[in-house]
Amino acid sequence: MPVVLLIAAALAAVALARPPGPGWHHDFETDPVGAAPAGWFVPGAITGTTARVSDVDPADGVRCVEIVKKGTGGFGNLMQSFDAAPYRGKRVRLTASVRVRGTGPSSRAQMWMRVDRAGGQTGFFDNMFERPIRSSQWSGYRIIGDVEPDADRINVGLMVFGPATAWIDSISFEVVGNAGEANEPARPLSPRGLENLVAFARLLGYVRHFHPSDESAETDWDGFAIRGVHLVEPADDAAGLADALKRIFGPIAPRVEVTTGRFTGGIDRDPPDATGYTFWEHAGFGQQVADAPWRNIYTSRRIRETFHAAVPDHDLPRPRPGTDTLIERDLGGGVSCRVPVSVYYDEQGTLPQGERFKWNPPADWIASGNDRATRLGAVVLAWNIFQHFYPYFDVVDTDWAAVLEKTLAAAAEDPDADAFRQTLGRMVAELHDGHGRVGGGAGAGSYRLPFEVDWIEDELVVTVATPDAGVTPGDVIVSLDGSTPAQLWDELTPTISAATEQWMRYRVRGLLTRRKTNDSFFAELRKPDGSAYSVRAKPVVMGTPLAERRPEKITEVRPGIWYVDIDRITDQDFNDALGELKRAQGIVFDLRGYPGKLSAAFLAHLIDEPVTSAQWHVPMVYRPDRERMTFRLSNWTIQPKKPKLTDRVAFLTDGRAISAAETYLGIIEHYELAEIVGEATAGTNGNVNPIRLPGGYSISWTGMKVLKHDGSQHHGVGILPTIPVGRTIRGVAEGRDEILERGIEAVSKP
Repeated sequence: MPVVLLIAAALAAVALARPPGPGWHHDFETDPVGAAPAGWFVPGAITGTTARVSDVDPADGVRCVEIVKKGTGGFGNLMQSFDAAPYRGKRVRLTASVRVRGTGPSSRAQMWMRVDRAGGQTGFFDNMFERPIRSSQWSGYRIIGDVEPDADRINVGLMVFGPATAWIDSISFEVVGNAGEANEPARPLSPRGLENLVAFARLLGYVRHFHPSDESAETDWDGFAIRGVHLVEPADDAAGLADALKRIFGPIAPRVEVTTGRFTGGIDRDPPDATGYTFWEHAGFGQQVADAPWRNIYTSRRIRETFHAAVPDHDLPRPRPGTDTLIERDLGGGVSCRVPVSVYYDEQGTLPQGERFKWNPPADWIASGNDRATRLGAVVLAWNIFQHFYPYFDVVDTDWAAVLEKTLAAAAEDPDADAFRQTLGRMVAELHDGHGRVGGGAGAGSYRLPFEVDWIEDELVVTVATPDAGVTPGDVIVSLDGSTPAQLWDELTPTISAATEQWMRYRVRGLLTRRKTNDSFFAELRKPDGSAYSVRAKPVVMGTPLAERRPEKITEVRPGIWYVDIDRITDQDFNDALGELKRAQGIVFDLRGYPGKLSAAFLAHLIDEPVTSAQWHVPMVYRPDRERMTFRLSNWTIQPKKPKLTDRVAFLTDGRAISAAETYLGIIEHYELAEIVGEATAGTNGNVNPIRLPGGYSISWTGMKVLKHDGSQHHGVGILPTIPVGRTIRGVAEGRDEILERGIEAVSKP
C-alpha cells in the first residue's frame, strides 16, 4: 500500500533513538513539558510535524505526548526503533491510549508496528489502515503480532494524517506468548472438505456483496470467513453442509435459504408495516478503508427506496421486491441457495431482523498467514471480489471457478505466510492484469544484483552495470545461480500477473535481479564475440535503480531537436522549459516508464482542438457473477493551450509503459498527434483498486474497464508503435539507445 512505501522511505536513514528493554511501558510522566519525548523521534524525512510532551488532558497521570501534523500531504510520524533479539519467536502486543482532532475528511491517526528481518526483508506489519483512529476521546488501541525468528529490528509509532493533532499516552510493549500460538497447522483438504469450502465461498460472496440486510452490512467479514472455514469444512455430506451454512449465515441473513433439494414458494408480498426496500449498488468494488482518496471512484452503498419513489430514468438493473430479486445458485457439494438481492425495511431496520455476527477468537490471537484458517478465509474473500467485480473476464481466458478450487487446496497446505504469498500471487496471475500484485509476506528482499538485464533478441542481456560488477553491457546471461534464463522464466511467470508478454518480460527482468540476502551469486555469461566467462560476486543493497544512459531530462540533443523525459520531469520543469521548447524544430518525448510527476496538462501544447482521454468504464453491479453488469462511462477533456509546440513530435515507449503512460499515449494514438516509436506498451489501464485481506496481505488490481477512443479493446493490447524499433545486443554493447536514435530521426525529417 502507498502508506507502507512512504514509511519505508521515511525511515531508510533513521538512526536508533533509545532502545527500550523487553516488556516496556512509557507514560512520559518524568519528561519535561514542551520537550520532545525521550527515546522517541520524528523521522528526519518527514516535514511539517512536531511532537512534544504536554500536560493538557492526559489519558493517565499528568502528561502525554502531542503530535501536530500540518497540511494535507503525507503524514506525521512519532516512532521508536529497538533491537528485536529479545522478542524473536514471541507474540508481542503494542497498546496505547490515543485521541485525535482534525479539520479535514482524511484527518486521522494510526498506530503501527513493523518487524525488520535479516537481509532487509519485512516481517510482521500492521498500520491500522483498515481501522483508523478518528475519535477525539481517549480510547485504548492495540496491535498484536508475531516476531520472526530472524527479526533484526522492531519499529513502533503513531502516524497522523492531517491537518490534525493527535495525543498518545500510556504506551506499552509486552510479550503475550509464543509466536504462532493457536495457529492451525497446514494440512491438505479432503475432497469433501474442498467441496464444502467452495460452497461456503460462493454463498459468502452472494451474501456479503448482494444481500442488503443490516446484519450483513455490519459483519466483520474477515472474522466471518475465518470462523466459517472452521464450521463448514468438517461437514460429512450435503445435508451436513447445508446445516452448517444455515447455522453461520442464518443470523445475519434470515431470508437466505440453503437446501439439498428443490426450493418452494416465491417472492414475498410487500409487508404491511414496511417503509420501503433496499439493495446494494456497486460502482466497482467500493471497499471503504481510511478515506483512501486514490480510489474514491469505486463505491459500494446500500440504496434505500420508498415504495412510492420515482424510478430513476436509466436502464440500470436496480432490483426491486416483487420482480426478479431472488437469485438461485448451485453452490456445489450437493447444495443450492436462494438469496434475495433486495429486502424490505421499516423504522427499525431491514426485515426480518436478524442477529449480528459475533466471534470471539482466543485472547491475543491474530489473523496470520501462518494460520491455515486465515489463509483459507483470505482466499474466499479475495476470490469473490474478482468473481463479482473484475471487469475483464470477457477478454481474459481464465476458468475462475477452477482457480478457486486450486487456490484453496494450495492455501490449506502452505507451510507459512511467505508460501501463502506465492499462492495468492498464482491466483492473481490468473487475472492477467498488469496492475495485479500481492503485498505481504517477506517480499523480494532488499538486495539486488549489481547489474540490470533485459530480454533482447530472445536472450537475457546485461543492459547496465556498476563499475565493479564484473560484467559488461551487451553480455548474454547463460545461467544465473545454475538456472538458465528459460528455467528462471518458467519459475517466475506463474506468480506474475500480466496482460501482455511485454509487461511480463519487464516484471520478470526486475525480479531476476532482486535478492532476499546478500549471499554471493554466480553467473555464466557470453560476450558478443562468443567467448564465455563467469563471475561470482555479492549483491548490493537496494538503492536508486540502475538506469540505462539517457540524456538530461530536458535538453537539446541536436541543433533544434529537444529531448524531454516524461519519466523524470515535473509540471514545473515542463513549464520552465516552454520558452526553449516553443522554438524547437522537433521534440522527442520519452515515455519508457511511468509519468509519476508530470500531469497530462503538457499535452495541451500539442493540440489545436480539444481532445479527450480514452473511455473509462466503471462497472455498475447489482447482481452476482457479473450478471447484467453495466458500465458508467466517463472521460476527461484537454483544452489547447499556448504556446503551441511543433508538429514534429515523437513519443518513445516500450513494454514498461503502463496505466497513466498509456492514457497519454492513447490520446497521441487516437488523434495522431505524433509518431510512436519503440515497442508495444503494457496493455493495462484504469484506476487501481487495492484491497486488504486477513493476515496482513494486500492485492492491487484494475477495478474498471478502459477501452480505446473508438471503443476497441485496450486490455491485453496496449498502444502499438507507428515506428516499431527494438533494442539489439550489438546496440547495447556499443552503448547506443536505438529507440531514441530512431525517434530523433523521425522528428528531424522536414
